[in-house]
Amino acid sequence: MNFIRFTLGSFKIIFRGSKTYYIWLIILFLLFIWGALGYSTQLSEGLIKTHMRDSVSWAFYIGNFTFLVGIAAAAVMLVIPAYVYNWKPIKEIVIFGELLAVCAVVMSISFIVVDIGNPLRFWHMLPIVGTMNFPSSMLSWDFFFLFFYLILNLMVVSYLLYSIFYKKEYRKSMVLPLVFISIPMAVGIHTVTAFLYNALPARPFWNSALLAPRFLASAFCSGPAILLILFQILRKMTRFEIKDEAIWKIAELMVYAMFIYLFFTIAELFKEFYSGTEHILYWKYLLFGIGDNKEIIVYSWASITMGCMAFVIFLIPKTRKNFTTLNIGAILIYASVYVEKGIALIIPGFTPDVLGQIYVYTPSFIEIRTAVMIFSLGSLIFTFLVKIAIAIVFEDYNIDHLTKSSQTTKGEVTG
Repeated sequence: MNFIRFTLGSFKIIFRGSKTYYIWLIILFLLFIWGALGYSTQLSEGLIKTHMRDSVSWAFYIGNFTFLVGIAAAAVMLVIPAYVYNWKPIKEIVIFGELLAVCAVVMSISFIVVDIGNPLRFWHMLPIVGTMNFPSSMLSWDFFFLFFYLILNLMVVSYLLYSIFYKKEYRKSMVLPLVFISIPMAVGIHTVTAFLYNALPARPFWNSALLAPRFLASAFCSGPAILLILFQILRKMTRFEIKDEAIWKIAELMVYAMFIYLFFTIAELFKEFYSGTEHILYWKYLLFGIGDNKEIIVYSWASITMGCMAFVIFLIPKTRKNFTTLNIGAILIYASVYVEKGIALIIPGFTPDVLGQIYVYTPSFIEIRTAVMIFSLGSLIFTFLVKIAIAIVFEDYNIDHLTKSSQTTKGEVTG
């Protein structure tokens, strides 16, 4: 009964806010509708409305899916210092990392749904109900890890907010085991996603043992980059106090992840170019183009340049602790990883195809609108969750206040 009252009270919270809050919701809602109308065209006419073909069968949707799985996994960057080392400045804000992870998983699963064409096929992803082809199908493993990770984060966040809502101390014996399970699960979701690519032996561009470590390293760059920006926005727009030292520590952890990612990438490039096998063809298409086909060179080098610039910014303490340069670096690393996952990872893996042909892929307008639909949905969910979390933490709308206000309103109407 208490949990039902907590849920109802949380729903009341999301309908109360300032004019700026409602304008933001309207913008996101309009973007969602605009994107959904585009997706409806794909639903009625099929995947032919996208630019994906037999030669490039994974593209923009799967690139976004891969990127968002990394964002979800990045929550572990806050969970470890908060719960393992009990570092108070990050422990105070770790809940926002877990909320972001929840939204990222929802969006990543949504990209799977739109990529399979008919969404009714999604029931095959559900255990017992559908035909998952478990354990032979890597996608079934990926969905299992994502779903379990989503449930874990929801349970932790809901229980913590529930305890604050009723002014009770949370039981460590209940929270800590879930948190410690979520750490290997966070590593697992992106590792299994990398295995999706590794499991395709006909695509040598992805047949690297370093792919999973590279995925994790890039995730620990892009996810915290979003959090750095969000924390500053929350600090200005709400009463939530986020200490500078927490932001500096996240930025410092990102430096280590960036270095590891660059090291893995250099090691991969050395292996490919020094050995000089026929598989180097895919890397040549990515970095230098093949003949007149130089379509993605600008994207690959833009990703490399932005990543290196961000690494330098975060490496130097003076620029890392300056909010202007910090934000520039965060945007650069976010854009670098997004381009790398969306274009530099997917397209060269299919180009040239197994017949040696080059199909030039660019996302269709329908694909872009569908992505806008999913990102706006995720932003709406994250806005609602943050709104609830902040209101409960500051006791703006506790259960007694909500009950009294509703009774008063009824009395005024009756009178």
